[in-house]
Amino acid sequence: MAAQNGKDLLVKIDMNGAGLFETVAGLRTTNVSFNAESVDITSYESQGGWRELLGGAGVKSCAISGSGVFRDAGTDERVREIFFDGQTPDFQIVIPDFGIVQGAFQVTGISYAGSHNGEATYDLSLASAGQLAFTTL
Repeated sequence: MAAQNGKDLLVKIDMNGAGLFETVAGLRTTNVSFNAESVDITSYESQGGWRELLGGAGVKSCAISGSGVFRDAGTDERVREIFFDGQTPDFQIVIPDFGIVQGAFQVTGISYAGSHNGEATYDLSLASAGQLAFTTL
């Protein structure tokens, strides 16, 4: 597989609840992290004293973070609406040459910053809020 362009890793938001996905405006950096908690079932009978884990157990999660330039676009307004209303709409995460991850996410953090001689920026954090689906590209 060839190297991928970072700008092709996209976070898209369902703008109307009907599957109209648009790329979140102004993002410059994006990080996607998948996690699975382990359930330790080690006991005195564990062979050789090695840790044992219970397969298929534990909580799976996905966290997304990003930062970018505040553009005051429709997607900015939608993100604010989701945060203040406590909604968990669908998002799509497009991972180049890998696939699309889609499912409900909660906006867990949003912050804005700026300096007198620079652009206004924002940071965004999302946490999965249900089962995610994966589609190969």
